[in-house]
Amino acid sequence: MNSQEAALFQDKKIGFFIYLGVEAIMFAVLFATYFIFTPAAKGPYPTEVFEARTVLLSSFFLLSSSGTLLIAEKGIEKKNQTKVIVGLGATLLCAFAFLGLEIHEFYTFVQEGYGITTSIFLASFYVLVGLHAAHVAFGIGWMIVLFLHYYRPKVSYSLYMEKQIIFSYYWHFVDVVWVFIILLVYLPYL
Repeated sequence: MNSQEAALFQDKKIGFFIYLGVEAIMFAVLFATYFIFTPAAKGPYPTEVFEARTVLLSSFFLLSSSGTLLIAEKGIEKKNQTKVIVGLGATLLCAFAFLGLEIHEFYTFVQEGYGITTSIFLASFYVLVGLHAAHVAFGIGWMIVLFLHYYRPKVSYSLYMEKQIIFSYYWHFVDVVWVFIILLVYLPYL
């Protein structure tokens, strides 16, 4: 990577960090909304709704995905194709497992009568956790695009490396938000 490419990449990173800052503010507002309305005066109490097993399983998969992504990052640094593909592939599988568990959790809640319109607590919960799940779904799409770009012969390695690094920032941010969801949304009521 020459100095002009390095400077351009630095600008991309700064722009992406600004984006992540805006995302952090948005999630902070949603956390504040959740705290204001939980527990709700009417409707179920969070301990009636949340299930520890689902939270533990989904947390295992999402937090493990940060470790598997580190394998891909090391592969990028060392130009080791196997580590890149295995790390990114394992991250993708963990993301699918997490998203499947979240969809199942929401489906189960609705089947038990805990829909989004049941109480303001559940509405704020669904918006906060649902938006996080949407970020995971977007990340899954991004990883699929990264796989496609990795195998395109016309994409330079340095350009792919930039895309992978920017994705890593995004994915680790999504994992950090999940840690806050565990600590502030689920843990007080499990």
